[in-house]
Amino acid sequence: MKFEPISKVPGFKFGHAQDLEAFTGCTVILCDDGSIGGVDQRGGSPGTRETDLLRPLHMVENVNAILLTGGSAFGLDAAAGIMRFLEEKGKGIDTGFARVPIVPGAVIFDLGFGSSKIRPDAVMGYEACKNASEQEPKQGNYGAGTGATVGKILGNSQAMKGGIGHAAIEIGGGVWIGALMVVNALGDIVDPYSRSIIAGARSIKKSIIKIGETDRFANTLTVMGSFIGQKSLSFSAKQNTVIGAVLTNAKLSKDETNKLAQAGQNGLVLSIQPSHTMFDGDTMFAVSSQKKPSNINSVAAFAPLVVAQAIVNAVTFAESLGGIPSASDLIHV
Repeated sequence: MKFEPISKVPGFKFGHAQDLEAFTGCTVILCDDGSIGGVDQRGGSPGTRETDLLRPLHMVENVNAILLTGGSAFGLDAAAGIMRFLEEKGKGIDTGFARVPIVPGAVIFDLGFGSSKIRPDAVMGYEACKNASEQEPKQGNYGAGTGATVGKILGNSQAMKGGIGHAAIEIGGGVWIGALMVVNALGDIVDPYSRSIIAGARSIKKSIIKIGETDRFANTLTVMGSFIGQKSLSFSAKQNTVIGAVLTNAKLSKDETNKLAQAGQNGLVLSIQPSHTMFDGDTMFAVSSQKKPSNINSVAAFAPLVVAQAIVNAVTFAESLGGIPSASDLIHV
């Protein structure tokens, strides 16, 4: 299966903005007019905005942008900058008094890495919009992935660098489906095919540079089943979350777009071990740009695959930052 960049999916623009000194940032997905959105939220500790209106039985169908951001709940301030940018472009629901842009968003917790006093704000959100284009967005330590880390069961001292990643595939007839994922997981990132750990909690017994050793990773599942793992969860909590969006140019209804978001969450199970814990706020958006006739069953069947690949790309493109090593360190030592 040949994966392509998320920029292959028609109808979207992508923009990053980040603070490399504070180790935080945000990413915006600007959607073509008429795009329909959905959402699926499974983690136990979410930080979100405007998600209820995306669910079935609610009136609003169209979305103008999706915000993925660091800064925990503070980072939702970035949405104000996105709304200002869209309002200047005449985008949003015409209320008769003003146009109100629809900008759902979700956050990761990166306050424990870098500066907890500097978070994405309206200025950074506006900057991300100005940077947005149809070109392939950068992966790794960019945008909302700047402060992302993974494998935190033993604390930040044994964690590894997460990031932002994307992938897309064409499923026939000019229909594309892709995913843009911000990976900040409690668990380990695994190869969806071999199930081997790519990045995660590092063993306290072995140095990361001993790449020939089979126990260079602690294995989060093993730790969680131990006595020390039960105690570790108390300080591993509140520092995690994987957020992202599944994007397609297939014509889907609002109900079908919500189903697509549900299917996308299955990609976390393929590539994160464990996923959807009470300490993660895992939130998945889905947006259809309404370009090509298709079938929800066909589109949804590929959603877990592009999500899983986007997650793998997020950690393989990430670079070490702030003393946190990356998967590339293992490869190139």
